[in-house]
Amino acid sequence: MKKLTTTLAIVFIIIIMFTLLSGCQSNANGEKIERVGMLIEHTIHDQTWGNKGYRGLLDIQEEHNMDVFFREGVQTQQQVNIAVEELANQGVQVIIGHSSIFGEYFNHINDSYPDITFVYVNGGYSDDNLISLNFNSLSMGFFAGMIAGEMTESNRVGIIAAYEWQPEVEGFYEGVLYQNSDAMVDIQYVYDWDEKELALDHYERMVNSNVDVVYPAGDAYSVSIVEDVMNDGIYSIGYVNDQQAIGGQSVLTSTIQHIDKLYVYAINQLQEGELEGGIYNFGFAEEVITMGPYSNHLPERFTENVNKIISEYTESGLLPHQK
Repeated sequence: MKKLTTTLAIVFIIIIMFTLLSGCQSNANGEKIERVGMLIEHTIHDQTWGNKGYRGLLDIQEEHNMDVFFREGVQTQQQVNIAVEELANQGVQVIIGHSSIFGEYFNHINDSYPDITFVYVNGGYSDDNLISLNFNSLSMGFFAGMIAGEMTESNRVGIIAAYEWQPEVEGFYEGVLYQNSDAMVDIQYVYDWDEKELALDHYERMVNSNVDVVYPAGDAYSVSIVEDVMNDGIYSIGYVNDQQAIGGQSVLTSTIQHIDKLYVYAINQLQEGELEGGIYNFGFAEEVITMGPYSNHLPERFTENVNKIISEYTESGLLPHQK
């Protein structure tokens, strides 16, 4: 009888231990997440996209006590293949590609690493272990456009974007015309997130054509344009980060993408087994997109109306011209 009692006690302890272990942090494969890696297209030392992604990785490390790894300057399929193999050998279970380019690259190799969950931003590739996190950036472009349309005195505003597929371009155009039907929108592309020289050429042409509000919707070059706008005595709208620290009150506001918060959110969901392979969209409702501080040049009554429209959009999912 004593032997039976002892056996039952051991079984009970094993059941308890199994229950506790099953509740530990785990990815979609049911494994405990202990190591997360990140591939960065350019550098963590810029003042915009790369640095913000890296800060998200550090937040994951701090919040969840995980080991984190990163590789900079990863831009080609071959470089991705090498980096992923290195991270796999280090036992990394989740690899974040901090750019839209990584969707296609991951799609070529994810089947070879079934025990790794691949995560990237802004794309249409997905698989059982491949996740795309997308920003609902049309809306942030719309609100930036509203502000540009309100504040232009020349009725000429401009957006300098990296790529034609960016939803914020369409949003900006629609927002400008919603607020000011007399305004003209100059749209230019540089076809690279960091093409500063061409972006500055576009900016100079815009200024010469009497554009007085500029939205630089790209990475490294947005900082240079915000600085030039301040020196030229016109207005800008910041991109990705709050850029008033760079351009002062000439920055009417900034459309802030909290990619750092989005990565932490994704890891949280993976731990709970609630984020599977697929394409997901996030925005104002999840607080991963917000508007930055408003310049004191903006009329208070106007900013109150913008905030009201943003609140209504967050609840309904509809922009004012879509109702």
